[in-house]
Formats: sequence, structure tokens, C-alpha cells
Amino acid sequence: MLERFLILWLVLSSALACFWPQWFSGTADPFKVGVASLSYCIALTMFAVGAMLPVDEVRQVARRWPMVLGGTALQYTVMPLLAFTFGRLLALDAAAMVGIAMVGCVPGAMASNVLTLNARGNTSYSVSLTTAATLLSPVAVPAGLWLLLSDRVTIDPWAVSGNLLLTVVLPVVAGHFVGRAFSAHEVALRWVGSKIANLAILWIIAVVVGLNREHLTEIQTNVFVALLGINAGGYLAGWFGGRMLAIPTAMRRALTLEIGMQNAGLGAVLATTFFKDQPQAAIAPAMYTFGCMLTGTVLATVWRTAVCDDREPRD
Repeated sequence: MLERFLILWLVLSSALACFWPQWFSGTADPFKVGVASLSYCIALTMFAVGAMLPVDEVRQVARRWPMVLGGTALQYTVMPLLAFTFGRLLALDAAAMVGIAMVGCVPGAMASNVLTLNARGNTSYSVSLTTAATLLSPVAVPAGLWLLLSDRVTIDPWAVSGNLLLTVVLPVVAGHFVGRAFSAHEVALRWVGSKIANLAILWIIAVVVGLNREHLTEIQTNVFVALLGINAGGYLAGWFGGRMLAIPTAMRRALTLEIGMQNAGLGAVLATTFFKDQPQAAIAPAMYTFGCMLTGTVLATVWRTAVCDDREPRD
């Protein structure tokens, strides 16, 4: 129920965060206080992801590194470029540009693995891409943010890199070793891990909405346009990039969903952590979480009914 109706729970939890003062006036606001927990939530999510990562998936990264590296390079090149292009074309202000940059620079999300399975894509390749992008994030993300934002706002790429190392990479590695130590309980670990990861994302987005409830009506239309353009552009880049890499159809589906579906929850946390003077910057990543889940689900549903021959790269 939690995973299947994640969009519904996102809407309900965000509505609760948005209208908490009206619905529960006179009570403490957990979403305002919850900002201190965001980094811990990301670390917990990454730990859960690491615990669910089978040994064979890690081996797959090394076994087919050219395809994994090619797909990851495509993601870390195309998505920041799309964010830069739409941000400049639509003349976004500094806060909106920070949020858009976060969307473009973060690695892929775990949700793409689930939707790849639903789309009859190559799930193993999807997990390999997510793993590689996550492990490379302390280098790729701060570099991308610095290139996109250094002329607008002050950003410390070393601080961002250290934060990602502590809250993303180390928890994934630690979770993987714990998962292997208790490999006899793999089914239980995957069940618990998926629930923890999804609940953490729900809390992160709800906190971001709660922190910015006074500013939600001020969101500019061009921010919606930019997010839609990045999402659609990411899908197109993944599909046609897969053709350039000459990978089979099922793997192209995985690459398409991986690039178009960013870990926007992580982007929201980074925006809240490093741009405290611009809290509205976290709104765009939070919105992207809704959008990419919706479009990704639709795309996976369409592909699920389409023929997929994974033996050769042509349609």
C-alpha cells in the first residue's frame, strides 16, 4: 500500500504539513521543528537502500562498467545542462534557480528501480546506474552546483561534498555491509528497508512544505515550466542516449527512467541545509518529487503493455 500509492501519501502528508496551523491551531508544529531531522532522514534512507542492495548488483557495476559509466555520465551531464538552460531561458530568480539546480545535479532516485520493474525494463541495469550515481555524488553534485550557481549565490563545494559523503555514500556502504552480515534475512531487510526509505521521503517532503507553507502561493509559473522541461528532457535524453550507447530496449527503458527521475528529496535537503537564507529554494525539488513520480508511473504503465525485446538495441 505504501509503495503502490506513494503519490497519494505524498499529497496527503503534504496537505497535512500545509494546513497544520489551521487544522490543529494551538498545537506544536512538528514540521517547523522537523527541519533538524532532514539530514538524518537522508542518511537513514541511504542506509536502508544499502541494506537492500544485493551483492550481485554491486558486481554488475564492475562487470558492465562501460554501459554503467556511460549512462551515469549522460545523467550528470544532461540534467545539469537542462537545469541551466531552463533556468536562464525563463529568467528564474536566485532562490528558484538554486532549487532547479538541485533537481538537475542530484543522482537518480530509488523509485526509478521500482518503476523500471513495472515498465518491464532491465531492473539490474537500473540499480547499477543508481548505485554508480550515488557513489559518485560527492564529486559530481558539488561540481555541478558550483558551475550552475557560483555566479548567483555563494556555495562551498567542499562542504557539499563532505555532506554527501557523510549522509549518502557512507550510509549506503554501511547499510550494504550490514545487509550482507544478515543476508539470511534478506527478504525481511528488503521489506523493512523499503518502508523506511519511503517513509523518510514522505517526511522530508512534508517538512519542506511545512517550512514554506507561507510561500507556496508565490510560486511562479515559470518554475513549473522549468521542472516539466527538465523532466521531459531527461526522459528524452535517456531514451536517445541509450540508442547512442547501442544498448537493448529494456536497458534503454531503465536509463530513461533513471535520468528523468532524480533524487529530489536529497535536493530538497541540500537546499535547506546550505541555503538557509533562501528557504523557498527547497520548493522546486519537493515539487519535482511529485511530478517525476507521476510522469514516471504513466510512462512505466505505457511501457508495461508494449513489446520489449532485450536481445537487440532496435525497437
